[in-house]
Amino acid sequence: MAWRAGESPDAALANSTLEDACALLAPGEGPVIHSDRGGHYRWPGWISICEGHGLTRSMSAKGCSPDNAAMEGFFGLLKREFWHGRDWAGWAPARFIEELGGWIGRYNTERRSDALGGRTPAEFRAALGRAA
Repeated sequence: MAWRAGESPDAALANSTLEDACALLAPGEGPVIHSDRGGHYRWPGWISICEGHGLTRSMSAKGCSPDNAAMEGFFGLLKREFWHGRDWAGWAPARFIEELGGWIGRYNTERRSDALGGRTPAEFRAALGRAA
């Protein structure tokens, strides 16, 4: 599982995150990479990375967030548990990103999910023989 955050959602940020995720793949593993219809995901650099790592690209239909229900659910949870109810005024971007990283780390290693058989995401991936 890979993530990055930045002050500008540009192709460099999207591509570097994808490269991080691809570095965790087992040899010959070619998962589906699902995204919305953002320009970064239709950019030649993104497409080239996907092709180079054997990823199958999938895009949501325009205006159809249920196409990616798992990720939409994750972001809803992130908003409820991390974002809402906090005063972010005056936070430097680097501090926010560090705090976000802590939440994501705890989500992956401490938060158990019924959908994953009572395991954390890290435990689930480990059971599949994958890096977390």
